[in-house]
Amino acid sequence: MTESQEKNTPPQAVPSLTIEAKCCFEAYASAEERQAMRDLADRYLKFLSACKTERETVAYVREVLSKAGFTECPDGDFTADAVFRVLKDKTVFVARKGKRPLSDGFRLLGAHCDTPRIDLKQHPLYQTCGVAQFKTHYYGGIRKHQWLARPLALHGVVAKKDGSVVTVTIGEDPADPVFTIPDLLPHLAYKQVEQKLSDAFEAEKLNIIVGHCPVETVPPADGGSQNAAPKDNGNDTIKAKVLALLNERYGIDEMDLYSAELQAVPAGAARLVGLDGSLVGGYGQDDRVCVFTGLEALLNAPEPEHAQIVLFWDKEEIGSEGSTGAKSRFFEYSLEDLIEAWDPKARKSRVLAAAKAVSADVHGAMDPDYQDLHEKLNAAILGFGPCFCKFTGHRGKVGANDAHPEYVAWLRNLLDTAGVPWQMAELGRVDLGGGGTVAKFLAVYGMDIIDFGPAVLSMHSPFELTSVADVYATMLAYKAFLSS
Repeated sequence: MTESQEKNTPPQAVPSLTIEAKCCFEAYASAEERQAMRDLADRYLKFLSACKTERETVAYVREVLSKAGFTECPDGDFTADAVFRVLKDKTVFVARKGKRPLSDGFRLLGAHCDTPRIDLKQHPLYQTCGVAQFKTHYYGGIRKHQWLARPLALHGVVAKKDGSVVTVTIGEDPADPVFTIPDLLPHLAYKQVEQKLSDAFEAEKLNIIVGHCPVETVPPADGGSQNAAPKDNGNDTIKAKVLALLNERYGIDEMDLYSAELQAVPAGAARLVGLDGSLVGGYGQDDRVCVFTGLEALLNAPEPEHAQIVLFWDKEEIGSEGSTGAKSRFFEYSLEDLIEAWDPKARKSRVLAAAKAVSADVHGAMDPDYQDLHEKLNAAILGFGPCFCKFTGHRGKVGANDAHPEYVAWLRNLLDTAGVPWQMAELGRVDLGGGGTVAKFLAVYGMDIIDFGPAVLSMHSPFELTSVADVYATMLAYKAFLSS
């Protein structure tokens, strides 16, 4: 090259050597992308508003899969190419055959569909101080004071001795009454405000007001007092009224509550938040945002290279215990049935070891008012895409799955190629907290796995916040993973 040619040659762009975080709103700026983002957010709002328990979530998943052509196989007879299996109406195993055999591994996305809430005790109903109340036992990691003095709805099922199961939903229809847990008035809270938060709000005082009006009395046949209390209920006339209303509406009595699973959850629909409507506010986004985006991704990735497996578990918020949690053998048993149907010569251990998985779970977004609790260089920011969490656990990574760097690099390349913004973070400053997910329960099989999901503000509160842009980017990220 001559000297004149060198002078006329434009300088070559030098690739950046630093991290360049990208906002999802900038990445998806076209009119078509913004419309797709809004359409997905609208569907997500309806999903959140309708699915407030794990049973309701699983019922939604079952209906969507059936309409999409998946075959339900309650006995694990997975002869079709797109199948699913439901366990006790709380956990779902979904699988779609890929172009490659199962012996080449599969792509697995696992999320949980339970959320923190207020459960009713098995013997809940009593009367005192002119009201009837339900005794409760909270489920998962709630901050107790956030559940006081707010409208609550009652969701769940009541199983009767004859084998029938009654579905209960009260407080969502505008014509329904709602329930609430009363809070202490400030005039009498001088001592309470001086206590530690953990001591100021007692779990045994999270009792729900369910009634106030006494049952109507019937004049006795002998012409006695019309105000006589009902003989069978002593002076518990308000409690009697509540039981009468439950019996009238659902055909249940007090003994039926022993075999009930009733949950108090925030009443009302999920809503867009902010003047620009760029945030989704609603209950249960940890982890139903990953259930929703994972299901949407599965339906948009119909011709996979590897077999696709999607799992929606129960009980994550209490350690993944029980027959419907990730510690159970449900996944393993379902996979054995899948191998028998799709690739009978494959060994289960090799199929598992060849798998790649994501624990689709949310991450705590940096709180603008409590930034000091985050290590800002490693904190998740709303609107900057789904977040990889290489390890969870607490303090010295105790109880963590720690993803291997080779797998992290593979995922980085996958999402960068797909043009999906993403970020990497950990949950808060070291020694200030921590948490766990289902990842470690799948890692025992030898498969690669990492936690991956959108950032959430006000996590575990009755009104959590996510970015509509993150919801869209998460769906596209999960789609790229399932299609890889």
